[in-house]
Amino acid sequence: MKDIKIFKQKDLLLKVNKNYDPRKLDLDSWDFFLDKLCGDREFQKEAIKNAIIYLASGRYEKIENLVEENYQNNNELQAKFNSLEEYKRNLQLPNKLFANIDLATGSGKSYVIYGIAQIMLGLGFVDKVLVLCPSLTIESGLTEKFENLSGNAELKNTIPQNAVCKNPSIVNANVTVKKGDICVENIHAVYSTTGSSIQDSFKNQGSKTLVLNDESHHIFNQSKDKDLKKWREFLLNPDYDFKYILGFTGTAYKDNEYFNDVIYRYSLREAVENKIVKNIEYVQKDDSSGINEKFQKIYQNHQGNIRNYDKIKPLSILITKDISKAKNLKDDLVDFLIKKEKLSKDDIEKQVLIVTSHKDHKANLPKLKNVDDKNDPTKWIISVSMLTEGWDVKNVFQIVPWEDRAFNSKLLIAQVLGRGLRVPEAYQNPQPKVIVFNHDSWSKNIKGLVEEVLEIETRISSQVLLSGERSKYNFEVYNIDYTKEQKEVPHTQKDEMTFDSLMENLIPLESQSVIIKKDTEFENISDSKNRNKEYVIENETFSVDEIIDKIYDELQVRFDEGKILNIDVEQYSKNNLPKREVIEKLILKSMEKVGIKKEDGLIQKNRTKILQSFGTLLRKASKTVVIEKKINDLTTISTKDLVNESLAIGNLRRDYSVFFTNNWKNEILNEDQQKIFEQVIEDETLPRQAIKELNEFLFKTPVNIVFTNAKPERDFVDYLCKKEIAEKIECWIKSRDRGFYQIEFSWRKANHQKIGNFNPDFIIKVLKDDFEYFIVVENKSDKDDSDENKAKYKYAKEHFERLNKKLEEQEIKQKYIFHFLSPNGYTTFFEYLKNGTLLEGQDKFRCELENLLEE
Repeated sequence: MKDIKIFKQKDLLLKVNKNYDPRKLDLDSWDFFLDKLCGDREFQKEAIKNAIIYLASGRYEKIENLVEENYQNNNELQAKFNSLEEYKRNLQLPNKLFANIDLATGSGKSYVIYGIAQIMLGLGFVDKVLVLCPSLTIESGLTEKFENLSGNAELKNTIPQNAVCKNPSIVNANVTVKKGDICVENIHAVYSTTGSSIQDSFKNQGSKTLVLNDESHHIFNQSKDKDLKKWREFLLNPDYDFKYILGFTGTAYKDNEYFNDVIYRYSLREAVENKIVKNIEYVQKDDSSGINEKFQKIYQNHQGNIRNYDKIKPLSILITKDISKAKNLKDDLVDFLIKKEKLSKDDIEKQVLIVTSHKDHKANLPKLKNVDDKNDPTKWIISVSMLTEGWDVKNVFQIVPWEDRAFNSKLLIAQVLGRGLRVPEAYQNPQPKVIVFNHDSWSKNIKGLVEEVLEIETRISSQVLLSGERSKYNFEVYNIDYTKEQKEVPHTQKDEMTFDSLMENLIPLESQSVIIKKDTEFENISDSKNRNKEYVIENETFSVDEIIDKIYDELQVRFDEGKILNIDVEQYSKNNLPKREVIEKLILKSMEKVGIKKEDGLIQKNRTKILQSFGTLLRKASKTVVIEKKINDLTTISTKDLVNESLAIGNLRRDYSVFFTNNWKNEILNEDQQKIFEQVIEDETLPRQAIKELNEFLFKTPVNIVFTNAKPERDFVDYLCKKEIAEKIECWIKSRDRGFYQIEFSWRKANHQKIGNFNPDFIIKVLKDDFEYFIVVENKSDKDDSDENKAKYKYAKEHFERLNKKLEEQEIKQKYIFHFLSPNGYTTFFEYLKNGTLLEGQDKFRCELENLLEE
């Protein structure tokens, strides 16, 4: 079977049956209206007609009817959803006549929304229309556009004479919404306790109301905004009982998953190819090192746009994940521009507009209406991703998603790209382009989005059995509730750097060039061609005096604190600090060694090396963090609470294995999972060791499936299921990666103390003389005696010693035995388990790895 199913978005659309009774739905009479409204944009007309037929033809009562019709005739939908029932379970607004329309940003979504609203009112299917959106910015933009359209005399003249409503009023929820009104509101007004007429205007009137939701991806994606979270609840509220509901978005994704209820799509690629929006050129390969170099490249792109589009004022927008990052980025950009353009801070501040929901920035939001004007000083916009929606800014010619990890889903990528797609009137032809200066690791995500490809990993799931014969293997274990305190103790380093050693060995600087040329490779969407752009990068330099000042200031502070170490007093001045000339001599000799002249200064990388070399003198004496634990009480953990775990079946080709029993059909209860699992078992292309079917009476674990990663884990489970071992144990569990039985530990990594948690891989329960023994095992490779593993071993042993003591004090008949085990110890370990030696005490068994960990 296929490890990854690959779909094209267009193949997942729900097709609306275009055959309808024209006596019940007279759509042809609206052709003149659509011609005037949409002009030559045929896709807008198609989207409107598709929506009207779906809502008003009488063929469909709810979306499930459309799904059933399509599922029977669409092999791609059948491949994506294993059953019709699975598809229905995943519908976003079930039991409603609902669908989404996916129109690329900049393709005129508002015209489609208005067209549907006017026709549904004109045909008399609804009395009023509620248009909901996520923000005041979008509400303001839609209201202005709708007022222009409703007041357009030429457009009015094309409305059929027999239309029920020819002149809809554009209102908001500050007034009562009447018949023939189109109410435009942001979702927050729905929940407003004062001033909103939503409840009075729409309660119990859902059967004659059309609800159109702009930027509908907000309804179905997670949000911190409590009102956006409730948007879906409002649409499903039985007090309103809305019958007709549509969503509109240019980003029809729930994270990376394409919506399963789209009835029309005009894709980003189509919009680019048809020159409806700008072409997009994005980074394919770039090796920018540091924020200064990145700023220089962004600045040179911006200057290039000014030269190429001189009829207007090009803008660059930088987008961050959250408000704090936007603030920091704004400060950094202003500092860079002050140095680059040699202007005052006041002058540069006027060029940079930051737009977030923070109270300090709210006054900037209305300024967006004017940023396209040549007389407006704004050249750079910094914003948080969500707040960029709803702008009609057309002069954006560079988009910079600032943090790669913050935009790692198709939804977020599509939102970011949408900020620069609109085309200015002055540059309709030839097609202009927007530069996306992304991290190069982002390029594959952009490519996947634009190529309209959806890749879905096929996964199988491991679950706890709460019923059936093997549910008896569930068990409880004890852990300890600790109160923890961290304390610092002095740490002595054997090889601390001294001033003498610095003078003797010098500082290892690198040869440097102040002016360098660097290439970045771009790819454009329209023809997938690549181009290399050369940037001239000027490395920031620091004078030797500036660096000495920095060192001297820090030395003075540390000396005053009495925390300078390893000083040769003969090198020091009267106040016992190193002489400036001594430090200068050291730096100049280090520079001379690699061919750097004093007048050239030092680039950032070499400056950092010099400061780091003085680090031993400049920092406090190092200390080690020690965790002191106070034992409170025992806590119980049940295997019944084990979280589900899933595995992409592609991993079965990469040394993973799945263990299951001959009774798997009764243990894998989910019908869709059964179908997948059956295909896995029958897949003869998988490696032999990937599929491990076992006798259900020997598989003494309370989960339906066990996954192992690589041979050591696989061999360990094989041992547990051997007849002679299985009959000696009561049951066992393989822990999940996190969150089951956690043990805290601390270890030193480089010069820092790290604190972490680990879950031992296996817990085996053995019953002997009415006494419960729990053998806890952490599996590692042979000879893996890393510092981290040494710390895990030490802390785990101490933990179980404390636990056993506590159990004994409370006269609980349990004992815990912990071992770090590697494959070369398996044979003896299981022999000792079989003959009972393992239960005699912690020290009755010791493998090679444990000896190494104690050295």
